[in-house]
Amino acid sequence: MTSPASVYVLDGGFSSQISRHVGTTADGDPLWTARFLQTNPEDIVKTHLDFLRAGADVISTNSYQASIGGFMKHIGVTAEEAYNLIRRAVELAKRARQEYTEECHNQGMPVRKILIAGSVGPYGAYLHDGSEYTGEYADKTQEETMYEWHKPRIDTLVSSGVDLLAIETIPCKKEAMVLTNMLKKYPSVKAWISFSCKDDVSLAHGENFQEVARACWEMNTE
Repeated sequence: MTSPASVYVLDGGFSSQISRHVGTTADGDPLWTARFLQTNPEDIVKTHLDFLRAGADVISTNSYQASIGGFMKHIGVTAEEAYNLIRRAVELAKRARQEYTEECHNQGMPVRKILIAGSVGPYGAYLHDGSEYTGEYADKTQEETMYEWHKPRIDTLVSSGVDLLAIETIPCKKEAMVLTNMLKKYPSVKAWISFSCKDDVSLAHGENFQEVARACWEMNTE
């Protein structure tokens, strides 16, 4: 039987919840909710707090669609400013955790351990062409390109102090293997990988889910 201590409640859909505070959705924006790191940082904190108050044990940084190149291209910032926006995603999550902890103390509520997961979305989301839903970009994108795109933001999330990495909705084997191999660079950091699937057998790109999951596990079992 699984002990209660080994079960963690994750937060929910960040985009849907933050729209309640911002007053608009991020649908159609090439940066999705990552744009709010520049324009609405307080609303990001409020959204994290919503999930914590609802019982989440793990909150994910608002960085799913954040990347150095994406910020430079779509909001015209420098590379260093782009790095700072990713750092801000972690800082805002930490701030929400601290505020919630203080809130619990002040109200005499039990204080539980809250983990911050650095959210990492697929390369296809950066392309803003819908290919993250099919994984078709894997057919024309080299592993090196994916690696060089992911590495700077993962470096920044890790160095900013996330408790673990949440590698999310990966639709193709090629990118999953690139990311699993990259995780070897961070031996002290735990991570999970979730996949985007088109049915109960296959990833969105068509590879067998079970085989890909096993390959990821076997590549990084230490």
